[in-house]
Amino acid sequence: MYAILDIETTGGQYNEEGITEIAIYKYDGHEVIDQFISLVNPEKPIQPFVVKLTGINNAMLRSAPKFYEVAKRIIEITEGSIIVAHNASFDYRILSTEFRRLGYTFKKPTLCTVELAKKLIPEQPSYSLGKLVRSLGIPIADRHRASGDAMATVKLFKLLLSKDTGKEIVKSFVKTEIKAGLSPKLLDIVDAVPSKTGIYYIHNEKGDLIYIGKSKNIKKRVNQHFTGTTHKSKKIQRDVYTVTYEETGSELIALLKESEEIKINKPIYNRSLKKSLFGWALYTEKDEKGYIKLSVQKVDGRKKEITSFTSLLEGKNYLFKITEKYNLCQKINGLYDTKSSCFQYDLKQCYGACINKETPQEYNKRVQLFIEENTLSKNNLVIVDRGRTHDERSAIVIENGNLKGYCFYDLNYQINNLEILQKIIIPMQNNRDSKNIIQGYLRKHKVMKVIPF
Repeated sequence: MYAILDIETTGGQYNEEGITEIAIYKYDGHEVIDQFISLVNPEKPIQPFVVKLTGINNAMLRSAPKFYEVAKRIIEITEGSIIVAHNASFDYRILSTEFRRLGYTFKKPTLCTVELAKKLIPEQPSYSLGKLVRSLGIPIADRHRASGDAMATVKLFKLLLSKDTGKEIVKSFVKTEIKAGLSPKLLDIVDAVPSKTGIYYIHNEKGDLIYIGKSKNIKKRVNQHFTGTTHKSKKIQRDVYTVTYEETGSELIALLKESEEIKINKPIYNRSLKKSLFGWALYTEKDEKGYIKLSVQKVDGRKKEITSFTSLLEGKNYLFKITEKYNLCQKINGLYDTKSSCFQYDLKQCYGACINKETPQEYNKRVQLFIEENTLSKNNLVIVDRGRTHDERSAIVIENGNLKGYCFYDLNYQINNLEILQKIIIPMQNNRDSKNIIQGYLRKHKVMKVIPF
């Protein structure tokens, strides 16, 4: 759990500032589940430049509660949470100082979104909250007021969590829970995860990742692990300490993240996905007359493949489908027994013009059209699909046929503005598996839209 906060102060000498406004959003890593926002009477005057900056003046604070009157609520909402703030050392120091004046020691682990942003979104011209979120296309309201700045920090932190492919933030969160002595039962763990599309991470008692999976229904899949009787399921049941998750909305993003993050984190119970799942591929070759043949074969790294499949049957079914769609000759492409001939049939029944009446150049144009329309090579496009909430969308970016990454966005100008898009994108590895996952998904599923750029 995270307590994402922002504090406005009176200004003044170091450690003599007083709090004028505080906003705290309790965030479970996915959504805000509680909040506390209040003006605070600092019992001292506000510096004039602060009044101009925030719009908060002395008159506004006369009837506001004093810090000791809101202290209990602050302790309650931050209980068991990591303090997150933009320039966390400042906000944490101010808060700790106020509690110390009351004779109470306020001690919490902290995360600073400035430091996280420098690591996960490097080379930005400015890391001030206002300039940073504007450059990322994140809307911000009530700038220099606690509630507005704290909510902008929530949205920024949500982006940073997505960009943290090594899951260092989540691991530190789990280790904090372990230190607190929490030990949830399997039923409690299942209850805590949603019935939504995304990735789930199973951790052991050290906080280490032991299994990564994806599902259209995370709760159902985790429950299957905990009730399964296979050797792997029993090991997971024995070693699990907690399960964290990340909603993706898009099943395609979940597939890509599962493949990449297993390779990055190497969980001990994910042996099957540490190597490629695609053992069969579609290749081209010319016959003795110059006609391009399409054939499904076992993967051969020495050959250039068009796309890949998890099984021979999947490949054959795809080959049958595209010969019909692109009017290609099934005889050439190996779907009939080699002893039979498509020329024996009436042309209306034969897929593809009879090659006795069609030159290789004429026929091969349709094969090339199929290849161009069904591969990612040299394409620049954005695949838009569902987001994590009803008003959000996801986008997968392909540049020159290579996967660049994905992002979530609320406003269309975030993906229509290339400069903003490059900043909010979560980079992903471009490899054979990622390309085949995208191609395979687009073959079988509909997405909201595909935008060329």
